[in-house]
Amino acid sequence: MRRDTRLSFALHALLHLAQRPGVSMTSGEMAECSGTHPVVVRQTFAGLREAGIVSSRKGRGGGWRLARPAAEITLEQVQRALHERVVEVTAEDSADHQGCLVQRVVHGALDDAVAEANRVLDRHLAGITLADLGADVQRLSGAPFTMSPGPGGREG
Repeated sequence: MRRDTRLSFALHALLHLAQRPGVSMTSGEMAECSGTHPVVVRQTFAGLREAGIVSSRKGRGGGWRLARPAAEITLEQVQRALHERVVEVTAEDSADHQGCLVQRVVHGALDDAVAEANRVLDRHLAGITLADLGADVQRLSGAPFTMSPGPGGREG
């Protein structure tokens, strides 16, 4: 299994947004923090904007912000907005062995196990918020991690 780098990048950038309450970050600033190109930021964040996770404003003083408090944004929501899984868990295609009953039973069992693994992963990711990740950063660094209040003024 290979970890999706777009998800890792998006979470990294979202945490930087959460760390700067009330301040927009440009695609260039986020690219610099994350070691990527501003075009990658814009392409990745387009899906996050459509999902209501971030908002953007063009022009002077514009950029990206969290659209809601960090405590209301889960890793599963970010994964879903990007249309990519944190890891791709799949079973082999069983088309080659359709005539063999034993192989069909084996593949059926494996497909069921993979489906359950994906459900467990999604449930786990749904229980982790950006605020949780921010708390982990604070715990590891020993320094305060400011969380964005979001549009309603509530702390994330």
